Amino acid sequence: MAKRTYRQFREVEEEYFRTRPKEIDAYLDEILDEYAEDHDSAALLASLRVIAKVKGISHIAEKAGMTRQGVQHALSSKGNPRFDNVNSIMNALGYRLVPERLDSNNQQM
Repeated sequence: MAKRTYRQFREVEEEYFRTRPKEIDAYLDEILDEYAEDHDSAALLASLRVIAKVKGISHIAEKAGMTRQGVQHALSSKGNPRFDNVNSIMNALGYRLVPERLDSNNQQM
């Protein structure tokens, strides 16, 4: 009986977006919407890490003005990146953070 090898979910995710790069936009919309609701920064950073790997960490680091290790650390589960680092990484990925008005039922004053 042959031994089965299993891949981690992140590996499957990376492969998926490598073969379907046009779906990255919708994925980023979804993960940012989820973050706005659950404030799970670890999940957001893990998802951004997947996209950064698909687009090339070295390339993203160069465009963001960071080191490769800096990008990897910022997007790691132990990372606690500054807002300007996340913004630089998002810009290097080809996106920008923009405000979106909350519906009036969710606003607190």
